[in-house]
Amino acid sequence: MLKKMKDWARNLKRQIFVLYFACKDERVPWYAKVFTACVVAYAFSPIDLIPDFIPILGYLDDVILIPLGIMIALKMIPKNVITDCEVKAEEMMKNSKPKNWIVGSIIVLIWGIILIWVSLIIYRLFK
Repeated sequence: MLKKMKDWARNLKRQIFVLYFACKDERVPWYAKVFTACVVAYAFSPIDLIPDFIPILGYLDDVILIPLGIMIALKMIPKNVITDCEVKAEEMMKNSKPKNWIVGSIIVLIWGIILIWVSLIIYRLFK
């Protein structure tokens, strides 16, 4: 059972990379690019709709929402684009993950702003 779960997770990761490359392909319609970009951003983002520390519900979005988003996005993308992107994704899985320092910096900046905002609220409450 553990092997099945690992294989499922590996396949999910590969599909996210397929969608990542599909976002960059100009043969993909704009509406599919927007939806696919949202799915990829949500999958790569450390920020979840439901925080992981909440028992059972915390992992529900990872187990249901991401695969559902992947399935819908793959249906929006032309088959020939998916085939080309699968080859790129396999190469990516063998080599390394893509690094986007700009997006990573924006995520860290957002968390920093939230942390400062919450700190100010707490400070004013106990002032």
